[in-house]
Formats: sequence, structure tokens, C-alpha cells
Amino acid sequence: MADTDAFRTAYDALLAKWPEGTTTRTVPTPFGNTHVTVHGPGASPGSGSGDGGPDGGDDGDGVPLVLLPGGGATGVSWFANAAELSRTRRVFAVDLIGEPGRSVRAERRPIRTVADLTAWLDALLDGLGLPAADLAGHSYGAWIALHYALRAPDRVRCLVLLDPTQCFAGFRPGYLLRALPTLLRPSGKVTRAFLAWETRGAPLDADWLALQERAAAFPTARPVTGPRPAPASLRELRRPVLLLLAARSRAHDIRKVAARARALLPDVTVATLPDVSHHALPHARPAELDRAVTEFLASRPPS
Repeated sequence: MADTDAFRTAYDALLAKWPEGTTTRTVPTPFGNTHVTVHGPGASPGSGSGDGGPDGGDDGDGVPLVLLPGGGATGVSWFANAAELSRTRRVFAVDLIGEPGRSVRAERRPIRTVADLTAWLDALLDGLGLPAADLAGHSYGAWIALHYALRAPDRVRCLVLLDPTQCFAGFRPGYLLRALPTLLRPSGKVTRAFLAWETRGAPLDADWLALQERAAAFPTARPVTGPRPAPASLRELRRPVLLLLAARSRAHDIRKVAARARALLPDVTVATLPDVSHHALPHARPAELDRAVTEFLASRPPS
């Protein structure tokens, strides 16, 4: 049974770590209301953190960067990166529909296919008033981002993939075996044990960890999954891609991920973040991550 109040308290604790001037928006889409945390040039200065309610447009002048979290995570998980990334971009961190967070899925129209995910992101960008954006995702969020870029390339300027899963290589069998209890008997205790294993006991932000534990009991929809993108489609992607891999990731073999990405993507920059695991992203070693992302985006100025 989900403890809604405890989840909201943990969520707000992480939201409070975002920089001053952060705002939130709720964007209606055919698949439900999508909650977005916003910071950067054009955000209302001094407005603080709070729900701005349904919003149909973007009144900012900052170049947009849309951030998609990994499965089981929320938009506020980018708390350690928001300040630096928003120096040159207006950041929109999304709570995925059907995942833990403050987005509310529409029961009559669930997201069931990649085409649905594309239609949802189209509606989200339209609701935010963004004809196109830089798009970044972590893990499952990177899988969504890559599929969107393949299906709607005109709406993606640059693509940032943080240790993406099921994009260029499969999961390690040992990782799936360890992750199984989090699916069969989800609880805060099981989640904590799994994260301790995957991160090799590395120190984790206490508020982030508390939210992950509360998210274990959050009612979620079955996520859209499927095969990796077709090689032919990847070869046709004419958008700059930054692939940032976690050196200590237990989710997959990063050497295979890097080799396949280099072989298939026409315009890809590959880098590895040292001493960090898959699930510690994006908040672990934020300085290295933010520097890699901002330098990549600066080298690809918007047209």
C-alpha cells in the first residue's frame, strides 16, 4: 500500500534542493497531466517552488533542455544538475507518465506503445510552447529520448544519453537477477538493498534515497518496453548525440554500448564518467556530468 503523504514529503524534500527561482508546471496531454519542474533563463525570478497549474505556453527566452529521468525516478532527481545546466539552458525536468511522481495518467488512454510515447512528448512540448528542444535522458529515460529523436527528429536539436539501457546493448543477466525482487516484492528495504549492490555501497544523497524507497510502493503503470532501436534507424539519425557512460555500471557492458553506438550513430560523442554507477546518476559526480553536457551543448549551438 502506497503511503501518499510520505511520498509527497520525500518528493518535496528533493524539490527543495533545486535552486531558488525554480517553478513547476502541470501540462495537460491526451495521456494525462504531466508535471514538470522548471529552472533557468526565462523562469519567473523569485517565484519559488510551487505548482503553477495547467500551462499552455513558455514565456522564457532560454534555450530549452528537457530532462527525462530513469524508470522509478522522478524529475526532481536532477536536483544536483539544475543550477549548472540552467546557466545556458532553460531546464524542464519531467515526471514520466505512469511512473512515480506528480504526473497523473489518464485511465482511459494509457501509454502502451512507442508511438504513444512519441504522441505524449509531442503534446508535452506543444503544451510548454517548445517547437524543438535539446533532449536528455537517463537509463529508461534515455531509451524514451532516443526513440523520440528517431520518430520526431525535427523536434530534437541535440540528444544526451546517460548510461542508456536497451538502446545499444542488453542488460547483464546478473543485473536482471538482482533487480527481480524490486519487481516481485517492491519495498523500501528491497530497493535500498538493490541500490547498495549496484552502487557498490557508494554514498548516496539521503533525500534522493528516501524518495527512491517511497517510490517502491508508488502505484505505477506497466512501462512501455521493446526491442532496441533498429540499426538502420540509428544510422539515419542526423542529430548530434552525447553518450555518457557510467564507468561502474552494473546494468550492462559499457564497452559494448560504446562500440555499438560508435558503429551506428553518424554523429556521436562518447565519454565515460569515472567512479560512478548506473543508479547513482545523475546526482553523483555532478560537476563532471554537467561539464560534459554543457561543453557538448556549447559546441552545438542552436540554429
